[in-house]
Amino acid sequence: MPSPITMPMSIETASAEPAAAGVPGELAPTGRLRVAVAVGPTASAVYAIRDYPGGPLRGVTVTLAEALAAATGLPLDLVAFRSSGEIQAAAASGLWDVSFLPADDERRRLVDFGAAYHILQSTYLVPAGSHIHRVADADAAGVRITGVRDSASLRASQRAAPRATHLAVETPEDVVAMMHGGNADAIAMGREALAGLAPQIEGSQILAEVFLTTCTAVAVPKGRPRALACVAGFVEDAKACGLVRRAFDRLGLADVMVAPPGRVP
Repeated sequence: MPSPITMPMSIETASAEPAAAGVPGELAPTGRLRVAVAVGPTASAVYAIRDYPGGPLRGVTVTLAEALAAATGLPLDLVAFRSSGEIQAAAASGLWDVSFLPADDERRRLVDFGAAYHILQSTYLVPAGSHIHRVADADAAGVRITGVRDSASLRASQRAAPRATHLAVETPEDVVAMMHGGNADAIAMGREALAGLAPQIEGSQILAEVFLTTCTAVAVPKGRPRALACVAGFVEDAKACGLVRRAFDRLGLADVMVAPPGRVP
């Protein structure tokens, strides 16, 4: 297996040494690096944002995608999806080559994960006056929990609160609409995403407890071992040189936890 690409300390502006033989063809079979990114209303470790309709994408995953393209010398295409669940569903479609996804057992059957760049904690956002104060309070008949379809957070909530009713929707905007419409008692998502949504739901609270702790990591479709080694090495170098930390800080996500060196889901 080829060695990972060695990234210079000026990773944001400089290109790396040429990729090991055979890696570009496996990493980017079309000759262009197609990076799948989830696009939402607020930025997080997973979701990129647009400042206006049709505007350019920005976010942690966009920063990483641009740096990876510069490192490999490949032209970049950002392939926008509405959620990590949609990216997961398209893993075998040939539409994308690299992505950045929260890891869980379901996803491991569909993609291969490399190095983690983020520690994800998922919990509940509840409306004003809610009786849900702890994670255990959500595990009750009649409690309606909404989350994004095929997300690691919603799957984990189904395990943590099996007696509740789980309502899958397509996008983060939809979970807010469910709450505004009085059709949900809690939203299950990652803490950073919930913090971005909370101002849209007056009086809402985010629980201190969590029901999922996992990694968000670089991922490739199954069966691309050289590509996986390449992107895993890239992420480790991006953490070491501070690119990941700076990407979070630029978005106001100073409390987000960068995954430690060597962390693999």
